[in-house]
Amino acid sequence: MPDAERRKIQGVLAFEPALEGEAPRRVDEGAEPFAAGSEPESPANTERLMEEVAEAENLRKALKRVMANKGCAGVDRMSCRELPEYLKAHWPRIREELLAGRYKPQPVLRVKIPKPDGGMRDLGIPTVLDRFIQQALLQRLQALWDGTFSDSSYGFRPHRSAHQAVERAQGYIRQGCGIVVDIDLEKFFDRVNHDDLMNEIAKRVTDKRVLKLVRGYLNAGVLEDGLVKPVDEGTPQGGPLSPLLSNIVLDKLDKELEKRGHRFVRYADDCNIYVRSERVGQRVMESIGRFIEKKLRLKVNKDKSAVGKPKERKFLGFSFTGGKEPRRRIAPKALYRFRARVRELTRRTRGARLERIIEELAKYLRGWRAYFGFCQTPSVLKEQDEWLRRRLRSLIWKRWKRGRVRFRELRARGVGKDLAAQTAGSSHSPWRISHSPALTCAFPNAFFKRLGLPSLA
Repeated sequence: MPDAERRKIQGVLAFEPALEGEAPRRVDEGAEPFAAGSEPESPANTERLMEEVAEAENLRKALKRVMANKGCAGVDRMSCRELPEYLKAHWPRIREELLAGRYKPQPVLRVKIPKPDGGMRDLGIPTVLDRFIQQALLQRLQALWDGTFSDSSYGFRPHRSAHQAVERAQGYIRQGCGIVVDIDLEKFFDRVNHDDLMNEIAKRVTDKRVLKLVRGYLNAGVLEDGLVKPVDEGTPQGGPLSPLLSNIVLDKLDKELEKRGHRFVRYADDCNIYVRSERVGQRVMESIGRFIEKKLRLKVNKDKSAVGKPKERKFLGFSFTGGKEPRRRIAPKALYRFRARVRELTRRTRGARLERIIEELAKYLRGWRAYFGFCQTPSVLKEQDEWLRRRLRSLIWKRWKRGRVRFRELRARGVGKDLAAQTAGSSHSPWRISHSPALTCAFPNAFFKRLGLPSLA
């Protein structure tokens, strides 16, 4: 974040004593009722949790995170850049509403984005003000709850990553668990039962203002096709708080698996259980499926869930080789999506200059390599490198179009006269020509490296 913007945030959220005064102790009627007989799982006192949420340093961190994440405007059309000035003018009123339990979240904006393997996913974009408040709430709740979650849960948790989850799964396979029970939850974020979720939160939080605020975010509704539609189940994807709420729901599944003594790894709604035989796997799939549908009131996706060998299934974009020492490898679907994206960036009809195409490719490749470079099959990465360079040489060859132009360009790049003439007059396809000695000589690996194309290997 630029220094000027950081100073602006610090100036806006100076939080004078008037803004940090004692909160009203009375809670408005209609606040979320505390679950009878429940006790917080965290030993921390949560009676005045809203005061901690509205504490100055917590708010500064929340605003900094929201500004860094940027993102789209919500239903009020306010952008991230406008948020600091808005808070400067309105924060005293908003804070008073939060501390009195009167704050009402605005509806989320419904947008659709494509899924990696087809179909569309619904996202709910809260306003930037609600994202700011959710982030402040998240920071306090996560500090209280994260220590109560299972050690086998890796999604949306601080200091935990998808790579660690994959490595944990690999360890179970190495221990002799050669069968995986791969459970996928159907439309998980859309099916979460609000009452069940609030019951679980009420076991951990005694501040009724916080409970009412969370319920407000769940019931805020969505703006779609110009109309605000009510929501009675699900946690909209797109807000900072949603991932933490998903972990609260699925913590019951984690605890059940631990009670049964299973080896498992869960990342969000993707859960893999590792067993030693297919017969045991089928039994686990059936019993855990019943638990999910009856106790959690969620649905197992029968098409995507299965019992099989780890090398036949994928987990977070990876699968594993067979044998006593399984290695991490990139799942076939992930490689297919990689090539599909490269084809899109290098399609002939784009008309962009080669330098521009490579600049866009480099941005995508660096992100892809940061994640999938975790594989233990470097030959696959080398293969993608070679394929990508052939793709670029093929693109260049197509753009030259005519034999005379091709001959001239090859000669200008140091290709011998006879080889240039033979290649320029060839009737072979551009893909076959891209692997020819002439194109390899004209555009060696060093050429693409000079233009900024990173290597995956």
